Amino acid sequence: MLDVHDVRLARTTSDPHDLPRPARPHIAFVGRSNVGKSSLLNALFRRRGLARTSRTPGKTQTLNYFAVGDACYFVDLPGYGYARVPDRVRATWGPMVSSYLEDNPRLVGVVALVDGRHDPSELDLRMVEWLAARGLPTLIVLTKADKVARGARQDRLARTVSALAVDPDQAVWFSSRTGEGRDSVFAALRALLEREVA
Repeated sequence: MLDVHDVRLARTTSDPHDLPRPARPHIAFVGRSNVGKSSLLNALFRRRGLARTSRTPGKTQTLNYFAVGDACYFVDLPGYGYARVPDRVRATWGPMVSSYLEDNPRLVGVVALVDGRHDPSELDLRMVEWLAARGLPTLIVLTKADKVARGARQDRLARTVSALAVDPDQAVWFSSRTGEGRDSVFAALRALLEREVA
C-alpha cells in the first residue's frame, strides 16, 4: 500500500547500480527537462520542497530515490533535452539514465511526463518507443493541465496518445498547481504495484 505520509529521500547518486536498501520495487519518472517531474512528486507526496524544483531546466542531475513507506521507491531521473548545465554534465545523463532503465531488475514501471500544452517532442516519442520495446509498463502524464482549456483537453489527449502509439487508458492529465489528476496517477501506480505483488 502506498503511504504518502511516510516518504523520505532514501538516496541520491549518479551510479545507476548503487541501489538503495532494502530492495523494493522501483517506479521511475522520466521526461524532458523542466516538464514537471519534481513538481509532480511533490504534489503526490503533498510535501513542498521534498523533490527540488526550479524554473531553470536541469535542476535534477542525479538519480533521486524516494522511499514510499515500505511499498516501493519513486525515482526522479534527470530530464532529457535542453538544460542549463555544462555539456560535460549533461553528457553523463544519457548513459546514467539508460543504464538505470535497462539494467535495473527492480524497475516495475515508468511514469513518462509530457507537456500537455504541446504535441510530444521527438525525444518524448523516442523515450516512449524505447520503453515499449523493453516491455516496461508506462503511464503517460500530461502536465500543466491548468494551462489547457477543458474544452481542448480531449483533442490534446487524443493527439498525444496517437503520436505516442499508446492506449488512451495509459494517459492522464495532471496539474501540480491545482492537484488535478493526483488521484488518477495514484490509482494507476497502486494498480501497477498490485500487479507486481500478484
